[in-house]
Amino acid sequence: MGERLQSQKKFVCSFFDCKAEFSKSWKLEAHLCKHTGLKPFSCESCDKSFCTRYQLTRHELNHSGEKPHKCLADGCTEAFVTNTSMKNHMARIHQRQEKRYQCDHKGCEKDFNKRNQLKAHKGDHQHILPFHCSFSGCTREFPTHGKLKHHEGVHAGYPCEDCSFHGKTWTEYLKHRNEHKVKVQCGECKKLFNNAWFLRQHELHVHSGEKKKLSCPRKGCDKKFTHRFNLESHVLGDHEGKKPFSCAFKGCGKSFAMKESLWRHGVVHDPAKKKLKKLHPRKNQPWRVAERLRRAAVAMQDETNKLAAKLRKTTLKNDKP
Repeated sequence: MGERLQSQKKFVCSFFDCKAEFSKSWKLEAHLCKHTGLKPFSCESCDKSFCTRYQLTRHELNHSGEKPHKCLADGCTEAFVTNTSMKNHMARIHQRQEKRYQCDHKGCEKDFNKRNQLKAHKGDHQHILPFHCSFSGCTREFPTHGKLKHHEGVHAGYPCEDCSFHGKTWTEYLKHRNEHKVKVQCGECKKLFNNAWFLRQHELHVHSGEKKKLSCPRKGCDKKFTHRFNLESHVLGDHEGKKPFSCAFKGCGKSFAMKESLWRHGVVHDPAKKKLKKLHPRKNQPWRVAERLRRAAVAMQDETNKLAAKLRKTTLKNDKP
């Protein structure tokens, strides 16, 4: 997709009508995600995927607990996952750098790191929207520079490299790109995939006969689990003896390490009740739909919390004489 110009030491995007160029290869890889929509670097410890190997490597530090970037100040023992976090810590705590942009509104002493942050803040004092769209004929105004840039992307649009289509949004562009994609078929189950990489992942996880399992980290325990939830429940309950969530139904006496396990167990005493299902918004949905589903999930979580609290205080009474 990208090629390197040896004389200028630049990595340039080779997509049609795209003039982006970068000084590092991983920046080009991240940029290509905007064209292809693919995130080929997957984490083995969770379901997250990334555009570049650098992003994956940095993310994996969260699972390992490793913090390789130590604070350079004498006597400070703080450590961080990324070098940027360490530098921000140094500037904020040890160097006490002055913020550059001071609000001059009477009685306001706030200051900001960036000029656009100050401009957005002044808009609050003046009761105006300070960022104006520069496209001819458009009169839209916005409270922050970020929202203005997002809006300008609507004007610029997303042209298709293979035809005359011009999408107004990234989602619309990706939907159109699917029309050009040639599907590859699995030889075992005939399932179709967008490219050979996804087909290979499918063959490894479905048809190789081996499922990825998580081993118990406790010494002498050889149990393995296919889900991280089951592993955590096993460690808390079987090794640490922590089962704080007890069933409130009379005569049951069961207790669980995880609250979700107690909710699932409640179906045993009430078969007519359906299992609670959390709402997980798909990654390719528009942010408005995802936000609506997130709020619905929060509301359902509140209801289940109330139900669990009620179950703890409830006892079954025998109505028979």
